[in-house]
Amino acid sequence: MNRCPPMTLVRFLTVLAMVLVWAASNSPSPAMAQTMLRQFPPAAKRGMLVVTAPPEVLINGTSERLSPGARIKGVTNMTVMSAALVGSSVLVNYVRNAQGLIHEVWILSPQEAQEPRAGMEPVTNFVFGSDADKPKTDDGKTPFNQLPKYPKQ
Repeated sequence: MNRCPPMTLVRFLTVLAMVLVWAASNSPSPAMAQTMLRQFPPAAKRGMLVVTAPPEVLINGTSERLSPGARIKGVTNMTVMSAALVGSSVLVNYVRNAQGLIHEVWILSPQEAQEPRAGMEPVTNFVFGSDADKPKTDDGKTPFNQLPKYPKQ
C-alpha cells in the first residue's frame, strides 16, 4: 500500500496555494474599498434620511415614501435593509423614480459627504428684525387672503 501522495498531486496543491496567496495579496481589501469614492448619478440629491416605518421615511424632515423596489446601499456598497435603519438618521444621496418615490439611496462615507450636492440647502424658520419692520408690498403673486389690510377711510 502506497501511503505517499503522488508527486503530481503535491505539485498541483503547491501551485494552487501559491496562486491563492498571490490573488489574496493583489485583491482590494474592504478597507481599501471604503477609501474609493463612488460615482453618483447627476440627478442624485443629498438629504438626511430617517426611516420611520418602512416604506415611510423622512428626507430632510419631510415625509416621503420608498418605491417598492427601493435599494439602500451602505458605505461599502452592500445592500442595507430599511428595517435596519429605523429610527437612525443618516446622510444619503438619493434618486427618485418616475412616480416621485425614492428608488435608490446611498449612505455616504465622510469623504463622500464633503462633496457638494444639491438638496441640503439651509432652511430658515426665523425672521430678522430688520425684515419684520419692512412694510408689506404686493408683488402681483400674493393670494387675495394674504394681501395687506388697509383701514377704511
